[in-house]
Amino acid sequence: MGLVFGKITVETPKHEVLHSCPDYEIRKYSPSVVAEVTYDPSQLRGDRDGGFMILANYIGALGQPQNAKPEKIAMTAPVITKSSSQSEKIAMTAPVITSGDNKATTMQFVLPAKYKSVEEAPKPLDERVVIKAEGERKYGVVRFSGVATDKVVQEKVEKLRRSLERDGHKVVGDFLLARYNPPWTLPPLRTNEVMLPIE
Repeated sequence: MGLVFGKITVETPKHEVLHSCPDYEIRKYSPSVVAEVTYDPSQLRGDRDGGFMILANYIGALGQPQNAKPEKIAMTAPVITKSSSQSEKIAMTAPVITSGDNKATTMQFVLPAKYKSVEEAPKPLDERVVIKAEGERKYGVVRFSGVATDKVVQEKVEKLRRSLERDGHKVVGDFLLARYNPPWTLPPLRTNEVMLPIE
């Protein structure tokens, strides 16, 4: 029932809040290891979250893990999607991270913190799944509830960008969309964040 009501009970990425104000937070995230898949949503009937099942199969969320050990890997949150183009289109272990433009979307699951390096993570059987290390990084972050539609996300990103620039922070890349709850969570109880990388 906790999942329906928005309770987050899985591991989330380790971070330090460097600054908090009414408009946003500045966070520094610790290094992590991610599993990611890149795909073309147009080949999946426009499904921007089409990589989810590939990654869920890798960690064994729905059955036998599709990795060389085989080792079940705990789900984390959020699922993160990041835009890989200047057009600011959205793309979608928890967390799951996705990035993309109109043609390619990259989705990532952040693996549990017990995996300190790429070598420690179980090797995927599906060649579409790539394991990579993410270094320490800093983001401006704004949290919101409800359904993270393209329109809502775009509005949040633009407002966050303006607030960060107003306060002298330099944005150095495309946004991430972090979604902490499964799709069956009641919309008003969902936790979402937009994140912009800053210097």
